[in-house]
Amino acid sequence: MKELKLISHSSNDTMEISKSLAKFLSIGDTAVLTGELGCGKTKFVEGFLSFYNLQDEISSPTFTIVNEYITNNINIYHFDVYRLSDISEFYAIGGEEYFEKGICLIEWGELIEEALPEEFLKITFEKDMNFSDNRILTFKAFGEKYEKVLDRFRGKKLI
Repeated sequence: MKELKLISHSSNDTMEISKSLAKFLSIGDTAVLTGELGCGKTKFVEGFLSFYNLQDEISSPTFTIVNEYITNNINIYHFDVYRLSDISEFYAIGGEEYFEKGICLIEWGELIEEALPEEFLKITFEKDMNFSDNRILTFKAFGEKYEKVLDRFRGKKLI
């Protein structure tokens, strides 16, 4: 399993990192965003959306479970599964049907791990205990497809 660690020094850095990643994901790709509250997961999604000029449309899906962002050539689905009582709620909304329809960004995706596609990218957000504005982002590739994504992503200037 390939892994890449990056340090974000600000919310703007987090947004730039995710905007860079957006270049390498396409329809059928899934990224799981995990980490405690306030670590930058939603800022990451905002940066990702900015690659598609959708940054002004972001809203937290906390109470709707999924927000859909539609561009001319790709759909982006932003899930927040934190409030699901169990995985059956994810299946009840047809959550797994979204995986092939566009790019899925799933906050708290570890809560629905058994429903995730076989291959996905997991991004863990951690606060840096020495510098309060810093976040440590750890990218883990689950599957060969995402190992290739990380190889291409690693080769670019990220910040």
